[in-house]
Amino acid sequence: MSGLSRREFLKRSLATGIAGGAVLYGGNKTAGASTKSLTGPVGTLIDLTKCNGCAGEKVAKCVSSCRQTNKDKYPSPVPSEQIPYYWPNKKKEDWQDKKEVTTRLTPYNWIFVQKVKVEHEGKQVEVAIPRRCMHCDNPPCANLCPFGAQAKTAEGVTLINKDLCLGGAKCRDVCPWGIPARQAGVGLYMKIAPEYLGAGVMYKCDLCYDRIKTGGQPACVEACPNGAISFGSKAEMKKLAQQRAKEIGGFIYGDKENGGTSTFYVSQVPFEKIHEKLKENKSKQPNPTAPGYPLMPVKVGNFLDTSNGMVLSMLVAPVAGAALAGFTAYKKMKGDE
Repeated sequence: MSGLSRREFLKRSLATGIAGGAVLYGGNKTAGASTKSLTGPVGTLIDLTKCNGCAGEKVAKCVSSCRQTNKDKYPSPVPSEQIPYYWPNKKKEDWQDKKEVTTRLTPYNWIFVQKVKVEHEGKQVEVAIPRRCMHCDNPPCANLCPFGAQAKTAEGVTLINKDLCLGGAKCRDVCPWGIPARQAGVGLYMKIAPEYLGAGVMYKCDLCYDRIKTGGQPACVEACPNGAISFGSKAEMKKLAQQRAKEIGGFIYGDKENGGTSTFYVSQVPFEKIHEKLKENKSKQPNPTAPGYPLMPVKVGNFLDTSNGMVLSMLVAPVAGAALAGFTAYKKMKGDE
């Protein structure tokens, strides 16, 4: 190690560890730290019979409130022309010129409202659907991140550690709704080997975790003028969803999908019909394959329950632990120096 400073040695060791993980799993495990629970598992109930998408407003209240509350968490990448393409691809996901987009999920927009018209019982029913992270019971995004950059807290919130995420987007690949959005030109990979390792940082709803830790509510809940979004203990929200569905002879989404989530939707029309209409609407978009426009597949399974998912989770766990330990040591040593 002659002639090699402690800082340079640690930097090279970290890069080597991350590169090894990338070989195993394409470079996208993210880590968030779980904290001591103040309230236990929390949940939300979204009653689609009460949501009208804030008709008459340019932007729905839940969307504008989320954007205002979380604006300081949004990415601050290098200028677009300085963002390198990442090997071996000749593409980059850069939303800097689309920061004001509110009609899909982006790194700068963590909730949006989809609207569909569905025929049900001989009538046309218009449905407005607020969409954001479902905060799953057993999130494959967190369990399959090879660098520990995502984690589920004791409150049931899935968080992304933007300081550790490399933006490989495997979390989006294993999410049934493709929720996480990627911004290039920001994050750890820019400090290591931006042309060969990583592609940015993934962003999504964190359920206003800083608020709920202190007994508050997510911004979208407070902002809804129609009381369409409720927040409380997960058990209470599930019970309310079941009661409301029984009252209207309706349907629940989110209690079984992906193995269960802490977000419960209630609708007077079947979610199969909503899903089909969402697919139809997506097919008509200028770029139907673009991310950020989730569908609503009913009873969709969890990748972790498949044989491939179980094998990957076993392979990823030690890599994620080593990467996170190395990153923590690096941060501590930087502080010492």
